[in-house]
Amino acid sequence: MNDHPRPVTIAVAGGSGSGKTTVSNAILERVGSDHIAYIPHDAYYRDLGHVALLDRTAINFDHPDALDTPLMREHIIQLQNWQPVHIPVYDFTKHRRTDESIVVAPQPIILVEGILVLAESSLRPLFDVKIFVDTDPDLRLIRRLRRDIQERGRTAESVISQYLETVRPMHLEFVEPSKRYADVIIPEGGFNMVAIDMVSDRIRSLLRAQLKANPGEWGKSR
Repeated sequence: MNDHPRPVTIAVAGGSGSGKTTVSNAILERVGSDHIAYIPHDAYYRDLGHVALLDRTAINFDHPDALDTPLMREHIIQLQNWQPVHIPVYDFTKHRRTDESIVVAPQPIILVEGILVLAESSLRPLFDVKIFVDTDPDLRLIRRLRRDIQERGRTAESVISQYLETVRPMHLEFVEPSKRYADVIIPEGGFNMVAIDMVSDRIRSLLRAQLKANPGEWGKSR
């Protein structure tokens, strides 16, 4: 047992290329990453080492079943109980987990980011604040195209094919409907500085309440 109050847990969801990571990074910068435990859903893709390399690209990575959400839920609960976690490191070029992991220490704020985090009924009760980043489909496609070519070694043809075959259908089936669970909707993603500033101010207010409730080691670290 510990005397710390339960961390404030925040979810940032939205379609692929919506600007979730940009919004999350802006929150980390404005609020202070030293007080935030950041957990990306992308780290929890299931390991496909048992699947032939050529067959891995045929997997529907935009369906909830592609992600090990039970493990993520377990890690969030551990952080809420002030226990450190080891989150997986995923290799998107090989579609499998590496042997490495990243240690995330407990903090007064937990920031959970991912396309499907609001679509998962097992995760939603864990969140105190639920944010949905809402961006036009054409902008999301362009951003995904640029990211997957530059960062994940994909071809433009493969990115577009995947978008039409799985990304768009799964967005319509799972991601878009999850918007109704959001407490805050941020239009235009990372370009909406007004909304990002307002959300960050609210999170800073929640953080101050946490620090005031337990000024011990947190207060000394500021």
